[in-house]
Amino acid sequence: MASSSPLHVAVIGTGIVGASAAHFLAAAGARVTLLDASGPAAGATGASDGAVSVASKRPGPMMDLARHARAFYVRHERDGLFRGLFHRRSTFLVARTAIEADLVARHGADLAAAGERVIEVDRATLLARIPGLGDSVCAALEIPDDGHALGYEITQRLLATSRVDIRRNAPVSEIVMRAGRACGVLIRDEFLPADAVLVAAGIGSAPLLGLGEILIPRKGQMAVTDRATTAGPAIDGHLMAASYLAAKRGIVRDNSHIGLVIDPLMTGQFLIGGSREDHRSDHSTDAVTIAAILREALDLYPPLAARRVLRSFAGVRSASRDGLPIVGPHPHRPGVVIATGFEGDGICLGPFMGASAARLLLGERPESDLSSLSPQRLVRAEVHA
Repeated sequence: MASSSPLHVAVIGTGIVGASAAHFLAAAGARVTLLDASGPAAGATGASDGAVSVASKRPGPMMDLARHARAFYVRHERDGLFRGLFHRRSTFLVARTAIEADLVARHGADLAAAGERVIEVDRATLLARIPGLGDSVCAALEIPDDGHALGYEITQRLLATSRVDIRRNAPVSEIVMRAGRACGVLIRDEFLPADAVLVAAGIGSAPLLGLGEILIPRKGQMAVTDRATTAGPAIDGHLMAASYLAAKRGIVRDNSHIGLVIDPLMTGQFLIGGSREDHRSDHSTDAVTIAAILREALDLYPPLAARRVLRSFAGVRSASRDGLPIVGPHPHRPGVVIATGFEGDGICLGPFMGASAARLLLGERPESDLSSLSPQRLVRAEVHA
C-alpha cells in the first residue's frame, strides 16, 4: 500500500472471533474499528458452554484445527493473555448402550489417529473419579488434554488488552466496494471508510456477503444450576454423552436433537445442554426442551437431582451447509475476509481463527492450512447444484 498510514480494518462482529482478530490486528500495528449491532459477546459467544475440546470434533479438518486451537489457548495462557481464564481439564466421552459404546470406541480411534491421548476408563475407575454416575453408563473414554474457557471472559480480555475503537449499536447494512475493492462499510446511513473488512458476525454475516444461503441458524437451549461446591468444579471433568458425538459426526440429523453435555463450571455450578434446533433463530426457551435435556442429564448423572436450575437460556449459532466453518478471502470481493459458521465450536476455535483471519488481512500466511474452510467451496457447490 502506497500510503504510510496504518492499515485500517473494519471488523464486523464483537464475538470471540472478531475480538481475537481485532486484538491481533492491533498488535501488528493496524488501526481497527470493531462494529457490532448490539455489543461484545452478545450473540453466540455469550450463550455457549466453555469447552475447548478436541474430543468433541468430527474427524478430519475440524479435529486437526481444534488441536491447533487448543494449543493456541495453552500458549496464550502461558504468556499471560489468557491467564486465569483457560483451565486444563479432561473430557469424558460416555456411553449408555452397546451401540453408543461402539460409537465412542470409533471416535476414540479417530482421536488417537489424529494424535490425541485417549484413555479407556472402566466403570469402577470412572465412579472413583466421578461418584454417582448413572447405572446406565457402560463405557467411557477420557481425553485428558482438553480445557475450558468462558467465551465472554476471553472476549473481554482480548478487547481490554487491545487498542481498538469499539462501536456498539452499530449495525452494518452494506460493505461498500469501489474500483473493485472494499473501501468501507455503511452503518445505517453513515459511511465508514476502511482499507479492508472482516465479516465475523455469526448468523448476521450472511446478508452482508452476497453469497446466498450459506448459513443455517441453529438454536441451542441450555440450563444453569446452583452451586454444588464453592471450591471450583464439582466433578473431575466434562461429561459428553455419545448423543453429542452422533450429531457431530452426522449420524443423527434430526432438526431438534439433544446432544447432552454436563459442564462443571469453575463456580461450582453445572451448565447443562443442549438442543440442536435447525432453522431456529429465536432466543426463547421452552419447558418441553429444557425438561428433555434435564431428564437426559439426570440419567447420566443422578446427583443433579439435588441441584436447582437457576436459569435457562438459548443461543443461535451459525452453521454452514457442509458443517465446516467459513474462513478466508471473499471469492468475489477483494479486501473482504470472512470468518463465520463456527456453530458450537466457536469457543474452542474462536481465538485461533480470529488470529488466522488477522494474518490473512495483513497479507500473511496463517499458522495452519485453512484451505478446507475457504468460502470458495460454497460457491463451487452452488454452481454444481
